[in-house]
Amino acid sequence: MSLILIFLTPFVGTLLGSLAVYFLRGEIGVKSGKAITGFAAGVMVAASVWSLLLPAIETSSYYTAALGFLSGILLLLLLDTVVPHIHATASAAEGKPSGLSKSALLMLAVTLHNIPEGMAVGAAAAASLSTYSNISYASALALSFGIALQNFPEGLIVSMPLYKEGKSRGRAFLEGAISGAVEPIGALIAFLLVSVLTVALPFLLSLAAGAMFYVVVEELIPEASEGEHSNIGTVGAAIGFAAMMLLDGIFG
Repeated sequence: MSLILIFLTPFVGTLLGSLAVYFLRGEIGVKSGKAITGFAAGVMVAASVWSLLLPAIETSSYYTAALGFLSGILLLLLLDTVVPHIHATASAAEGKPSGLSKSALLMLAVTLHNIPEGMAVGAAAAASLSTYSNISYASALALSFGIALQNFPEGLIVSMPLYKEGKSRGRAFLEGAISGAVEPIGALIAFLLVSVLTVALPFLLSLAAGAMFYVVVEELIPEASEGEHSNIGTVGAAIGFAAMMLLDGIFG
């Protein structure tokens, strides 16, 4: 039951965010969008450092952590190239060509960057059970909760455009929630992989960190800093980083 809580908490964040489509009428403003994106970036950077890279270094070495980190970058680069998607501020789709709508491509973009988050949660959960790691259950739960915090607005970012395109609130909510369903799946896969390959734990923690870092630099920072009011995105990133750092420090 305790592991299920870690696995499902991030998905619940997306679920609640998608549910907000029933209560909001207008679109998300530019300033709010930048604050949300910046906050997500800050949380993910802090999680990469405090919850994943540092424990990997303490358990193994800087060399293993660096190799895992770069492997995570390459993994997301591959997915970014193959999976069709569009960023919130982009005018053209990325990945392989498709005939999908902009909102569907945006949903795929959120789904894509939920993959490393799920990996991070699963690896941390497995590490909390391993005698080879100093990651506690509370620290893994703090990571899960921190990711859930930034998943809440992401669910809304996906569901609201779908509703504006003419889909019912129920359909918009469902598709927004689906974008977060990949997280518990990714968490379970990472957990099973780490459980079988305990010796590879530091590498896999670092891989998850690299994958999240790729999403931050490739997607979140450009979206938060593009155009006017970029300082709002910067402040949001600082708040997100501090919040995740405090969560890890208090509970870890």
